Amino acid sequence: MDFGNSSTSAAASAGDDVLYPEEHNVTSVSDDHETTCWGCGLRVLVSPHVPAFKCFWCGAITNQNGIKYEKQNFMWRRLRDRCFVSFLIVFILLVICGGIWAIYPALVSCGYFYGGVNILLIIILSIFTLSTFSLSAFRSAGAPPNILWGSYPAVTKGALENYRFCEYCAKPKSTRAHHCRSCGMCVLDMDHHCPFIGNCVGAANHRHFVIFLISAIISMIYVSIMSAYAVYHIWPPINNWQIRLLNGAFGQKLLMGLLKDIFLAVFSSMMFLPARGLVLIYLFIASISIGIGLSVLLWQQLCFIYEGKTYLSHISASGGDSTAIKDCQNFIRFFGLPYTRARYLPSFFNSKKRHKK
Repeated sequence: MDFGNSSTSAAASAGDDVLYPEEHNVTSVSDDHETTCWGCGLRVLVSPHVPAFKCFWCGAITNQNGIKYEKQNFMWRRLRDRCFVSFLIVFILLVICGGIWAIYPALVSCGYFYGGVNILLIIILSIFTLSTFSLSAFRSAGAPPNILWGSYPAVTKGALENYRFCEYCAKPKSTRAHHCRSCGMCVLDMDHHCPFIGNCVGAANHRHFVIFLISAIISMIYVSIMSAYAVYHIWPPINNWQIRLLNGAFGQKLLMGLLKDIFLAVFSSMMFLPARGLVLIYLFIASISIGIGLSVLLWQQLCFIYEGKTYLSHISASGGDSTAIKDCQNFIRFFGLPYTRARYLPSFFNSKKRHKK
C-alpha cells in the first residue's frame, strides 16, 4: 500500500511537471490580442505591451496608448487673434499716416518733385507690406489633403505609409503635418505659430510671411533714414552748447565730461521741438528696434529654407527631414522661381525640332 501510494504521488507530481509548461505556453499566446488598424480597418494580432505598431498593409502607425481628446471650442481664441491682428493693422495705418504728416514738411522743403517721389515710395512700401501681412494673417496656413482611410477595399497597399492618427482632428496626419492647438487644426509643413499674425506659418502662407519680413525690413530702413533726415532739418539750433575744457582733466574723465555736456545741450534743445519732432524721434527709435528684431527672424527663416527644413523639423528629435540637402535650389523651389531660362526665351527657341521625311 505504501508503495502504491508513493507511486501514485510520484505519478501525480510527474503529471504536474508535465502540465505546468503547457499552461505557461497557453498564457504566453493569450497575452497577444486582436486590435484594428485605424488606417485600413484590418484586424492584427499584437502584444498589449507594444506602445505603437505599424500596419503591414497600409503602413499606418497606430499608437495603442493614445489618449482620446475632446474637441475644444476654438472660436473665442480665433476671435481674439483676429481682433488683435485687426488692431495691429489699424495701428500700423495710424503710424504710417503720422509718419507722412511728420516727414512731409521736411521733404517738400527740398522740392515738390523730391517730396512727391518719396511720398509715392512710402505709399508703395506701405501697401506691399500691409498686403503681405494680411495674406500671412488671414490666409489658411495649409490644411493637409483629405485621403481615404478606415476601409480595406478603398485603402491600397502602402497608401498611409508612416501616417499617424490625430486625436484632436480625428483624421490621418502625415509626417509633414503638425497639429496646432492654437488654430485647432493640422497644418502642412508647419514652421511655427506666430502670435503677431494670429496664424500658423505653413505651406500655404510661408512664402507670404518671408516676403512680408523682407518688405517690412526695407520699410524700417527707409523710415529710419527719412526720420533722421527730417529731424536734422527741424531740430532747434543749439546755441548754448559750449564745450568747456576741464582743468586738469584728461583721458576718461575728459571724455565723460564732454559727453555730459553734449547730452545736456541736446536735451535742453529737445524741449523746444514741435510735435512733429517728437513723432519723428519715436519713428526713428521704433524703426531701428523693430528692424533689428525682424532681421534676426528673417535670417533664421532663410537659414532654414537653405537647409530645406522648417523650424519644427529642426527642433524635432524624430529627424524627419534628415535627408534634406543644403542647396541654393531650395530658395528657387520656395519662392517658385523657374529652374531654367527657357521660360524667358522666345517661343521658336523652345519649340521641338521637327524631322522632315
